[in-house]
Amino acid sequence: METQQLENIKQLVDVAGRRKAIIVSCLLISIVIGLGAYLKQPKVYMSTCLLSYQQQSVNPAKMSPEINTKIKDVVSTLAQIVSSRTSLEAIINTEGLYKKERENLPMEDIVEAMRRNIDIFPSKVGGDTFSISFTGSDPNKVVRVTNSLSSRFIEENMKYREERASETLAYTKDELSMVKEMLDKKEAVMRDYKLKYYNEMADQRTSNTERLIALQTQYQSRQDSIQHLEQTRVLMRDQITEKRQDLENKKYNSDQMILNGQPSQVGRGAETLDQLQAELQALQERYTDQHPRIKSLKKKISSFNKTALHKTENEASTEKGLQRTNVQFELQKQMNEVSLNIEKMNKEREEIKVLIKQYEQWIAAAPVREAEWSALTREYGELKHRYDFLVGQNLQADSALNLERKQKGSQFKIEDPARMPEKPIKPDFLKIMGIALLVGCGLGAGLVFGLELLDTSFRDPAKLEETFNLEVICSVPHLPLKREIARQRIWTTLGTAFFLACGVAIVLAIVFFWKHGRIIF
Repeated sequence: METQQLENIKQLVDVAGRRKAIIVSCLLISIVIGLGAYLKQPKVYMSTCLLSYQQQSVNPAKMSPEINTKIKDVVSTLAQIVSSRTSLEAIINTEGLYKKERENLPMEDIVEAMRRNIDIFPSKVGGDTFSISFTGSDPNKVVRVTNSLSSRFIEENMKYREERASETLAYTKDELSMVKEMLDKKEAVMRDYKLKYYNEMADQRTSNTERLIALQTQYQSRQDSIQHLEQTRVLMRDQITEKRQDLENKKYNSDQMILNGQPSQVGRGAETLDQLQAELQALQERYTDQHPRIKSLKKKISSFNKTALHKTENEASTEKGLQRTNVQFELQKQMNEVSLNIEKMNKEREEIKVLIKQYEQWIAAAPVREAEWSALTREYGELKHRYDFLVGQNLQADSALNLERKQKGSQFKIEDPARMPEKPIKPDFLKIMGIALLVGCGLGAGLVFGLELLDTSFRDPAKLEETFNLEVICSVPHLPLKREIARQRIWTTLGTAFFLACGVAIVLAIVFFWKHGRIIF
C-alpha cells in the first residue's frame, strides 16, 4: 500500500515538473487578476461607536418604560426609529452622502442602501452595551455619520421614553375617568337601592327578626292587658249599677218613712219646735198675746218652721248628692280611666299589628334583596378593584413622566465614540490574493490534468504491460542532441527570466500601490 502511494506521488511530481510552466503561468495570471480586482474595488471604511444602557437609579413606579423589558428589546425598537426614512434622509442631506447615486436613483433606494450600511448589534462580552457601526467610502463622513447616529439614538431614546410615559399617563387617565364614571353610576344605583330597600336588606334580617319577636311579645302583652281591663270594666259597671239601685232603694224608704210619720232629721227638728210651742202655751196662760215674750216665741216658731222645712229639703238632697258623689263618682271615674286605657291599648295593639305585618314583609323580602344586592355588589367589587388599581397606576405613570422630563430615567451613554478608521474593512488584500492563489493553483492543476488525459503516450513500462498485456523487453532512454540540449536551455532560461520578471513586476506593483495607499494590508 505504501509502495502504491509512493508511486502516485512520484507520478504527480513528474507531471508537475513537466507542466510547471502552465502551473506558474496560471498562478501569475491569477495574481494579476486578483490585484486588479482589489485595485478596482472601492475602499469601504467602517467606524464603530460603543454605547451603554444605564438603568435609572430612581424607579418610583412600575409604569417606567423599561420595566419588564430587556436591552435587546429597547435597542431593537430604537433601531427601527433611528433607521427610519425621515431620520436617514436628514442625515443624508446634512452630511452630503451618496451624491452620485442621488443623481440617478430615487431617495427610497438610497435610504435602503444606507440602511444596509448601518449595523446595530449587542456587545459580544454581554451586559447592557451595544455597538453602532456605519460603513462608507469616505472615512471622515463615516465617522461623522456614526457619531450622528449615536446622538440620534440617545435623543430618540429620551423622546421615545417621554412619549411612552405620556401615552401611558394619558391612557391611565382616560381609563380612570371611564371607570370612575361607571363606578359613580354604580354607587348611585346601589345608594338608591339601599335607601329604597334598607329594611329589607339581608344584613337587617337578624335585627328585624329580633324586633319582630319583641313586637309579637308586646302584642300578646297588650292583648292580655286589654282582656284584663275589659273584665275590670265589667266588674266596675256592675258595681255602679248596684250602687245606683241601693241609692234608689234608700230614697224610696226615706220617703215612705216621712209619709208614715216616722222620726227623721226633720222630726228631730220638730222636737225643738214642740218645746217652743209648749213654752208659748205656758206663757199664754200667764200673759196676753201682746206680751213681748209671747211675740218673740211666735216669731221663733214661725221662723223655725220655715228653717226646718228648708233644712229638711236640703238635707235630703245633700245626703243623696253625697252618696252619689262618694260612691258612684269614684266608680265612674275608675271605669272611665279603664275605658281610656282600653282604648289606648287597642290603639297601641293596632299599631303593633301594623308593625308586625311590616316586619314580616321585610323578612320575607330579604332573600330576594340579598340576591339582587349580590348581583349589584359583584360588579361593583370588580369596578372598585379596577378603580383602585388605576389610581395607583395613574400616580406611578405621573411619577414616571416627571422622571423622564427631568432626564433621570434610563439613558444611553456613549462609552467609546467613533474614531477615524485607519484601514478599510473591504476589500481585504490578503484575502483576495489568497483566493487568487488558490484559484491559480486550481486552474493550473485542472489544465495539467486535462492535458495528461489527452496525452496517449506511455511513460511507465508497467503501465504499458498493464494496458496491452505485453512484456517489455527493454526501454531506450531519450538521448537529446547537443543542438536540442542548447535549445532546451535557451527556452528554460527565457521562461525562467520571463516568470521572474513577471513576479518582480507584480511585487514592484504591490509595493508601489502600497506606498501610495492603494493597497492596505
